[in-house]
Amino acid sequence: MLSPFVVLFAAIGIEVGATVALPRTRGFHDLFWSLLVLGGYALSIWLLAVVVRQMSVSVAYAVWSGVGTAAIAAVGALALGERMDAVKLTALALIIVGVVVLNLHTVNPR
Repeated sequence: MLSPFVVLFAAIGIEVGATVALPRTRGFHDLFWSLLVLGGYALSIWLLAVVVRQMSVSVAYAVWSGVGTAAIAAVGALALGERMDAVKLTALALIIVGVVVLNLHTVNPR
C-alpha cells in the first residue's frame, strides 16, 4: 500500500490541476473543461477520503488545503500572470508554518 503522504500529494496535485483548469470552463459553459474540473475535484476528494483512513483528518485536510493554496498561488504568479506581493508571500508563509506546526503537534501530542 502507498504511503498516505504519497496519496495525499497526489490528491493535492490533482486538485491544483483542476483549479488551474477552472477558468477554461468559461463559467461551466464548456462541457469538456467542466467535466475535467469536476472529475479532478471528485478524484481529489476521494483520495483525501482514502488518506484519512490512515491519518488524522485535521492533519490531512490542513496539508491538502494549505499546500494546495500555496501551490495555486505559485502557479498563478508564475504561469498565469497574477501579482505576487509581500502580503501574499507573508500569508503563504503563515499557511505553511501552520501546516508544519500542526504536523509536529500531531506527531508529538502531549
